[in-house]
Amino acid sequence: MASPQAQAPHVVIFPFMAQGHTLPLLDLSKALSHRHIKVTIITTPANAKSIGEDTENHPNIGLVEIPFPIIHGLPQGTENTSQLPSMEFLFPFLMATKQLQKPFEQVLQGMSVSKSLPICVISDFFLGWTLSSCQAFGVPRLVFHGMCVLSMAICKSVCVHMPHTKAKSVLDPIDLPGLELPFDLSVSELPAQLIQATDQNDPFCQFMSDVGQADCNSWGVVVNSFEEIESGTVSSFETFYENGARAWCLGPLFLYDKVEGINKPISQNQPNKLIQFLNDQVTLGSVLYVSFGTQADLSDAQLDQVGLGLEEASVPFLLVVRSTTWSPPNGLEERLKGKGMIVKEWVDQRRILSHRAVGGFLSHCGWNSVIESISAGVPILAWPMIAEQSLNAKLVAEGLGAGLGIRKSQDDLRIEVSRQAICEGVRELMEGEKGRDARERAQALGRVAWRAVQEGGSSHQALNKFIDQLCAFSSQ
Repeated sequence: MASPQAQAPHVVIFPFMAQGHTLPLLDLSKALSHRHIKVTIITTPANAKSIGEDTENHPNIGLVEIPFPIIHGLPQGTENTSQLPSMEFLFPFLMATKQLQKPFEQVLQGMSVSKSLPICVISDFFLGWTLSSCQAFGVPRLVFHGMCVLSMAICKSVCVHMPHTKAKSVLDPIDLPGLELPFDLSVSELPAQLIQATDQNDPFCQFMSDVGQADCNSWGVVVNSFEEIESGTVSSFETFYENGARAWCLGPLFLYDKVEGINKPISQNQPNKLIQFLNDQVTLGSVLYVSFGTQADLSDAQLDQVGLGLEEASVPFLLVVRSTTWSPPNGLEERLKGKGMIVKEWVDQRRILSHRAVGGFLSHCGWNSVIESISAGVPILAWPMIAEQSLNAKLVAEGLGAGLGIRKSQDDLRIEVSRQAICEGVRELMEGEKGRDARERAQALGRVAWRAVQEGGSSHQALNKFIDQLCAFSSQ
């Protein structure tokens, strides 16, 4: 591992411009910084401020800004998926990132001239074009998906074996050769995008094919997870990389700062009334935290069902809502005074999950939310919505036993989950026997997560080995 006396190795990190993709790579940057690695983060002007604020306590981390192109139909300065008016603009946004290749190569050229080329570039899966740029400069490229190994392995296996084309019913269990799953999986539980991504004449499918090919030819894969929850699928996943690439389970990445004793200052943007609400709760673990991430959009009708279901459950809750159009049903907020809180501002999710009052999480099961909840020992009521979240939900509820699934509606296209199902799921998680079992399991996994990033833990050892191998590779 690098020592402070030797010339510090240099790593370049290039996140995709979406909060859920960026945050884990910032956490990785900090973990590398703790090990005396110089880190350069490539970003764009509109994203630089928040990244700089997040990493300001780490002098080994620097930022390089490159200009983001203007996207037709969107205002100038749209440089993050959180600024997109709808997910219909995601594909144009993805295509626009290809125009970052030339300025990225100019950055690498400058590093080459100054003899400061990195030992590797770690870039997001969506930035597949970085592979050819790295190859041109003889620098290994590692890919970051923002997913756990199990979900990645399932996605790759489905693309290769296409079991959905052979199933007689969408409810029949599918077989994925060479992959042992800790649960049964049917076609209906596969990510919709995975099943639809078969038309190579479709521009989006072609884009995904291209970034997938770049992924398969990369030096390795960085994973924000730890081996103990990956059900032994790491070696199976690595077989999809014919070049011998390794999957490096280095997480939970956000815990390294805590282990090192560096705590991010409490944001001044965090509403004091929110923390006061949690502090006022007398019973430990009595509050349900409810949040559906930064990408999925719930209709106002669905949010009505969420609010009313939470009211009927009679459990203290903190509901975070992104919608700018939704207002609680008549009289709901008044009836909930002192019992529940609805917040429309940004919240520090990690801080909330680690609060002693929080005992459950109604979540969309994005991987960041899953790993943060598990690390805090908080069980999940799983309500997957997009991308690979259905696979994460299966892993949480059935593979790990650290949560429960929610019952979805079959007869109303406007309402995916009814108020009754929300009420039942919340009561079972927070007060039922299955919920108690899930809580015990989540707390046990939380202890394992913390051990993984401490000295001698699986992720801590993997990070040291990761750095050593890259340093050895670069010196050849």
